[in-house]
Amino acid sequence: MSMQEWFLTAPERANPVSELPVWRNGNLAEPLIHGAAYFDRLVREVEALRAGDHLFFTDWRGDPDQRMRPDGPTVVQLFSQAAQRGVVVKGLIWRSHLDALSYSEEENRNLSEAICAAGGEVLLDQRVRRGGSHHQKLVVLRHPDAPERDIAFAGGIDLCHSRRDDAMHRGDPQAVNMSPKYGDHPPWHDVQLAVRGPVVGALDTTFRERWTDPMPLDSENPLAYLRDRLRGDDLSPDPLPDQPADPPPCGPHHVQVLRTYPTVRPRYSFAPDGERTVARAYTKGIRRARRLIYLEDQYLWSTEVADLFATALRDNPELHLVAVVPRHPDVDGRLALPPNMVGREQALSLCHGAAPDRVHVCDLENHEGTPVYVHAKVCVVDDVWASVGSDNFNRRSWTHDSELSCAVLDETRDERAPTDPAGLGDGARVFARELRLRLLREHLDRDPEGGEDHDLLDPAAAVEALTSAADALQRWHDSGRVGPRPPGRLRPHQPERLPWHTRIWAVPAYRLIYDPDGRPLRARRAGTW
Repeated sequence: MSMQEWFLTAPERANPVSELPVWRNGNLAEPLIHGAAYFDRLVREVEALRAGDHLFFTDWRGDPDQRMRPDGPTVVQLFSQAAQRGVVVKGLIWRSHLDALSYSEEENRNLSEAICAAGGEVLLDQRVRRGGSHHQKLVVLRHPDAPERDIAFAGGIDLCHSRRDDAMHRGDPQAVNMSPKYGDHPPWHDVQLAVRGPVVGALDTTFRERWTDPMPLDSENPLAYLRDRLRGDDLSPDPLPDQPADPPPCGPHHVQVLRTYPTVRPRYSFAPDGERTVARAYTKGIRRARRLIYLEDQYLWSTEVADLFATALRDNPELHLVAVVPRHPDVDGRLALPPNMVGREQALSLCHGAAPDRVHVCDLENHEGTPVYVHAKVCVVDDVWASVGSDNFNRRSWTHDSELSCAVLDETRDERAPTDPAGLGDGARVFARELRLRLLREHLDRDPEGGEDHDLLDPAAAVEALTSAADALQRWHDSGRVGPRPPGRLRPHQPERLPWHTRIWAVPAYRLIYDPDGRPLRARRAGTW
């Protein structure tokens, strides 16, 4: 397997100003499926930090009172106690929009102030493109005196309400307000990646680039900057401790750190023309797909993104696309709902038009029949290349907000047949295949330890297994739930096509507000990332 055939090369990254390495070898990557698993692991690792160790984090939303375990600690307790022990705690949280607009300005500010009072430093970061957000979810833990213990977490899980769910999907007792279709405690499906090894240094660099960027924290909104000055907010990041050397190699995984940064004025010092390695990496991986693209995504919007899938499906007659998405948008209402619906309807229509029999889109429910909100951002291509991140499959995530993802290639071949499903000589790889199988086992109610995998290994057989299970569950619902409930949690996704008079205003609202384009003008005109 040639790394350059899957990973972006330095020229393909197209951001020579950044100090981020092209990729890192010798790592150990572990997917943490569900917020409960991630939060529990994070508590264990943070509580092991001692004076002089580093805790750096970025987040889209942080709720101070979110319990990491059923009996605590909360987010603010965990990080504040670390700061009180002498740990160097530094954080960047998106400044956010008003709570009245269903955002989290107050929660993020409260978390910042509480950790700062304990001796840490958490800044509200609004260095974004107008209408954009900082969407990265990253925690980096460094032990300068014991680098072999360094670990970082990156993926889709915020440190906030609704995320602490588990495989039963009965929801987090501390819930955010969502569409009533998800109930009082919305079931939540999500994935975070834990990584050890040299790539921890690359993720540390990602944090440091943002922290040391000289652009004012409220550069996007001068009025907000003035208000923060009058409040006495901390608007000047203190110096960071020297960056430790990369941790030693510890595993068989090659990891490439991928990011999105938009073009902004003033420019990012570390990405003067923005960075779109997320979009470029997915483009490269999707073009190499031959048998199966498996993805889980919160949105799956944008005709630009869907066109990549459509082209790959047309060019490869054995290729299947499997997508697991939420049944309903997280918002409701006559104004908010239609733009959320129209983007996915357009994208799925484009994919189905390219290969109607090879596009399989499903949503999830728990055993009580409540829809599960799919917030995961996962992609597996031919059981070789896999990614876990904060970025969704839409133009906003690929061009406009800040995003962070990790792509993984495993040196270890999976010897179970088919050993080379794509037929390109790369061979199935343990990490990518096992990530896909773990997710499918849960969705199909299979043995979580892998005892019922035989029909999920081959791409065509896996597609048959999941579509058959989804169709059986749908028939059971259509029959009035007569008889035993069939196993599995997948149902065929049935997007609703909006009437023409709603589409007239919903389509432009979707394109301009919900899914904007953060590329330079020349890239937009050329149709490139």
